Amino acid sequence: MAEEAHRRYAEIMRDVEAMIEDHIARQNHEEVFPSKLRMLVPTAGPFFTRLPLEAAFKYQDRKRNISFRRYVAPSFNDVRLILNSAQVMAVTNGALQLATFDGDVTLYDDGQSLEPSSPVVPRLLDLLKKGIKIGIVTAAGYTTADRYYERLHGLLDAIAASTELDPSQKQNLVIMGGEANYLFEFSLSAPHLLAHVPRERWLTPEMTHWHEEDIAALLDVAEGALKDCVRAMNLPATIVRKDRAVGIIPSDPDIRIARESLEETVLVVQRILELSSLGVPASSSRTSSSTIARPRIPFCAFNGGRDVFVDIGDKSWGVTVCQQWFSSTGGTRIGGENTLHVGDQFLSAGSNDFKARSVGTTAWIASPAETVELLDELADLMQKRLS
Repeated sequence: MAEEAHRRYAEIMRDVEAMIEDHIARQNHEEVFPSKLRMLVPTAGPFFTRLPLEAAFKYQDRKRNISFRRYVAPSFNDVRLILNSAQVMAVTNGALQLATFDGDVTLYDDGQSLEPSSPVVPRLLDLLKKGIKIGIVTAAGYTTADRYYERLHGLLDAIAASTELDPSQKQNLVIMGGEANYLFEFSLSAPHLLAHVPRERWLTPEMTHWHEEDIAALLDVAEGALKDCVRAMNLPATIVRKDRAVGIIPSDPDIRIARESLEETVLVVQRILELSSLGVPASSSRTSSSTIARPRIPFCAFNGGRDVFVDIGDKSWGVTVCQQWFSSTGGTRIGGENTLHVGDQFLSAGSNDFKARSVGTTAWIASPAETVELLDELADLMQKRLS
C-alpha cells in the first residue's frame, strides 16, 4: 500500500512540476496565450528557477513517511516542506549567491536574540565560508547599530572571531532594518561590529523618487487609521511612531492582543491607505514608479504576532537592496534566480516575507529549528554538487 501511495504521489508531483516548467517557458509571453498554471491559479507569481518537485517529494517522504500514512493525507506542512526542498535543490546548481533571512521565528524565537549557542550560527558561518552573501532583512526598525547587535550578537561575535573566514568573506554580511529603510554592513572596526550605511549609497533608482513629505503624509494617514482601530475594538495598545514606520504595541508587555484583532487592524489600515492618494501596496508599485513623476509611496502593513506596523517599502525592496549592494561590491549581477529568502510569514494577508516572493526564490519555515534543517539540507546538496 505504501509503495502504491508513493508512486501516485510522485506522479502527481511530476505533473505539477511539468506544469510549472510550462509556466516558466511562457511567463514572459503570457499576453499571447497564458500557461495552464496561470489559468488554474491566476495569482501565481513569477518563477525564477524550475522546481524538481518529484525529487523533493521522494526526499521528504524518506524523512516524514508520508506514503506510509493510511488515514492522514499529505498535509499543508508536508507540501510546504516539499516546496522548500525543491527550491533548495534548484538553487544549489551553482546559481546561489545571496541568502537573505527574516529575524524573529526564522533565526531566533519571537522576541529573542541570536545567541552564541544557537545552532543557526555555525551554519551561517558555513554559508559565508562558501562565498554566499548573507542579508538579514528584518522588520525591526532600529536606527542604531547597538540595537541590532543586541539581537544578533551571537552571529556578529562569531564572524569577528572566526579564523576560517577571510576579511572579504566577513564583509559579506549586511543587516537591512525596517523592511527596507536602514542598512548596516559588518565592520570589525565599528563599536558594535556594524557600520551604518547612508541612504544615498544604497537607494535603488525607484526609491530615490520617494519624497519625504509624501512618506510623512502616508504615515499620518496610517496613524489615524490605527487610532481608529484601537478605539473601535477597544484594543489594549499604544501607538508608536517612527520616521519610517508607525504601529501599535501592547500597552502592557504581559498582554497579548488577539490574533484576529491584529489581522483586522492590518486589513483595515491597508485598505484605508490603498484608497488614499498616497500609498500603494509595495509589490504592486514597481511597474509604475519609473513612469510616474511623483509615484505613490509603497508600504507594508503586517501582523508581527504581538503588534501591527506599517513600514515604508517591504521585504521585496529590502531584498532588492541586498541584491544591488552585493552586485555593486562584488561586480557580479545578483538576480532572483541567485537569491534565496528564508522567512516564516508567507500568508498573503498581513505577512511581510510574502512580498520577497516577487524578487527571488523563497523558503517558508515555521521555526528556527526548521531553518537549521533547511541549511543542513542546503549544505549537503552543495557538498554533493562539489564532489
